[in-house]
Formats: sequence, structure tokens, C-alpha cells
Amino acid sequence: MSRARTTTTATAVANDQVAASVRDLSKRFGNRIVFDGLTLDIKAGEFVAMIGRSGSGKSTLLRALAGLDRDVSGSMAVAEPVAVAFQEPRLVPWKRVLDNVALGLRAPDPARVAAEALAEVELTERVSAWPLTLSGGEAQRVSLARALVRSPSLLLLDEPFSALDALTTISMHRLVLRLWETHRPAVLLVTHDVDEALALADRVLVLGAGRIAYSAAIDVPRPRDRNHPELTALRLRLLSELGVSMGDTDELI
Repeated sequence: MSRARTTTTATAVANDQVAASVRDLSKRFGNRIVFDGLTLDIKAGEFVAMIGRSGSGKSTLLRALAGLDRDVSGSMAVAEPVAVAFQEPRLVPWKRVLDNVALGLRAPDPARVAAEALAEVELTERVSAWPLTLSGGEAQRVSLARALVRSPSLLLLDEPFSALDALTTISMHRLVLRLWETHRPAVLLVTHDVDEALALADRVLVLGAGRIAYSAAIDVPRPRDRNHPELTALRLRLLSELGVSMGDTDELI
């Protein structure tokens, strides 16, 4: 099943091979151009990371794909269902963990489905916990479980690890890859972290000047050694695309 949202003439339609198709997307904030004829395809089951400078429109694109921002022109076709995990877990504080995951779920036994999703993110022992008692990593695991129960064709991740400490982030990376390999949704990860993009994605996009300024496929098998020559070269290219000069990279690598 796919959802087509067209605000100009109809274009590509999502199918079994494409999870999202965007054509000639345009958007402005006042006099500032956010998207300028942006075109993008995400294949079914593909893991895509998008990076870009602050204010380049990464999260805005994600919200548009999720149907949360309709103030755009152009056309989009998106395979349903779509699920989103944000930087903030956005859990309902007066509902326990299990009820947060089951919230709005249309299933014969939503509690059972929610419990299975929580088991997948290794939080079975926290099903009755209140959100305010969770650590940051636990809260993001609940957010992922809440996305998983929708069995998404397209999973949108909006910098979900940026507020976590380094060790928790590594653990979350491993969890996300395991869940992706098990369920195989298409994933679009928005991140500021070049290393995160290189560790997780099949393809990395750079958003700039309202369009996809650069795109690179990654063929290095996972788990990836960040010192692999291909990744080292790609990392330098991505930093360059983000405006980081070669002289600045020594302290970043």
C-alpha cells in the first residue's frame, strides 16, 4: 500500500521496489529556500543516512515524508505504513511503557504485540515502568518499539541518538541494525554525525542548497572498521561537502 501526496502534477508512485519517491519538492520559509526542486528515491529495505548543515532542511524533509508537514510543493509517494522516532522519545508520561507502545495500535491484541516489540528491544522487565523512571537509552528503545509495532515499510529516524552518551549510542547502533536486518523496512536516518552515517547506512546523502548535493553508496560490510580506506576517503569527502576544510579534519578524525 502506498500514499501519494501531490501538490503539483503527479509523478512517480511508490511500489514494491521503492519505499519513498520525491519529485521536485520545493519549500520556503519567508525568503529562505529550504527545498529547491529536491528529488529523491529510497528503495524498499534500503538504509539511507542524510547529513547536512544545521538549517539545511533535513528534519523538514523527514516531517514531509511522515505527512507532518504538508506546506510543500511537488510530489511524494510513500509506502505505508510509516513510523517515526524523534530525537526526543515523546513518551506519554501518564502511561506506562507497555501502554505507550500500544497507544493507537490497531491489532486484535495490542498488548501482546507491544510486549513482543519491547522484548525485541530488550525491555521486557520495564513494561510496567513509568516513562520518567527510564534512562535516556531505555526511553529511545521504547520509542523504537513503538515504531516497530506498526511494521513500517518506511522508518524515519530524526537524530534519535544525539542526546545519548557514547557507550549507549554504540549499543543503540547495534540494536537498530539488528532490528533493521530482522524487519527490513526502508530507513531514513537524519544525523549530524558523519561517523554514525558511515557505520549504519547503505547510502549517505548530503542535503545542501535545497537539493541532494551529494550521494554515495557504501559497499563495506558491517560491522565497519572506521579505518577502512574506503570509509576514510568517503569521510573526508563528506566533511568537505559539509564545508569542513582539510586542515580542520585532523582534530575530527
